[in-house]
Amino acid sequence: MKNKKHTTGRRQFISMISAAAAIGLTGVPKVTGAKPDYRTDGINQQEPQMPVINLGPHRISRLIAGSNPISGYSYLGSHTDRQMKEYFTTDNTVQFLLNCENSGINTHQGSARMEYLKPLRDHGSKMNFISLSSDRLKIKEVINTAGPIAVVHHGGVTDRLFYEGDSMIVRDYVKAVRDSGVLAGVSAHNPDVIKKIADEGWEVDFFMTCFYYLTRKQNIEESMPSLPVGSYMFYRNDPDVMTNVIRQVKQPCLAFKILGAGRLCSNQERVKAAFQYAFSNIKPTDGVIVGMFPWIFDEITVNSQYVRETGQISSL
Repeated sequence: MKNKKHTTGRRQFISMISAAAAIGLTGVPKVTGAKPDYRTDGINQQEPQMPVINLGPHRISRLIAGSNPISGYSYLGSHTDRQMKEYFTTDNTVQFLLNCENSGINTHQGSARMEYLKPLRDHGSKMNFISLSSDRLKIKEVINTAGPIAVVHHGGVTDRLFYEGDSMIVRDYVKAVRDSGVLAGVSAHNPDVIKKIADEGWEVDFFMTCFYYLTRKQNIEESMPSLPVGSYMFYRNDPDVMTNVIRQVKQPCLAFKILGAGRLCSNQERVKAAFQYAFSNIKPTDGVIVGMFPWIFDEITVNSQYVRETGQISSL
């Protein structure tokens, strides 16, 4: 009879492979020494300080912890989705964000899940929270529950409403958020949406800008030369298009999917290059939102290191 300790189920094995592909195990920088104690001021005194930007009256880290892995959205398939959901229990999510804060990341962009915010703050965390939503009737509820510094209109919904000719719904949402006393943002995957809002002079405090136009209307043909991962197509030139728009708008932009949802993570040289590309092509007033899944290795420390090394770079 086989020893259970040495038996790996097919599902567990596939999940491990998917997760490894998502984060890139080749060339991982070695993190030596014991983990430092958690601090709630967001600064590890042995590390250079994390670059920061202004978001309204707030000073936020240029690296923001994203929420897709916490919510189980990997863009890599159902196995990795499930692994993320199983990993990010409430306790693990709290621990994850404390680790982020200890590495100098003082801001988190969240979405539907908010149950971990109270225990996080009970630990003394001062993490800034940016909420992503789209229901105008729930703005006050989100603000009362999460205490965010900003509320952002959800990117997928933004793109759909603009496509359907209902952009005024987004504009009314932004106005309602501002009337509630917090910063108002708009997220989008379509660079033309960002440009249109900026050209029309909306009173929006900042944008969340996806490096990949994932909501473009397209037919995935059986005869295509490659198989897409899920229903999403990540086109190589999309970041050039979006960063060109980012550099033109006056508002701060928080760029997301700078790693192509794991597609630029085959090794750590590519990961660092993706950070460098982002900071070299966005404005000095902009930041990046990165989802992290530290199941295999300490992504938080490594990504924070990359931002400290490349986050001051600007082509402007």
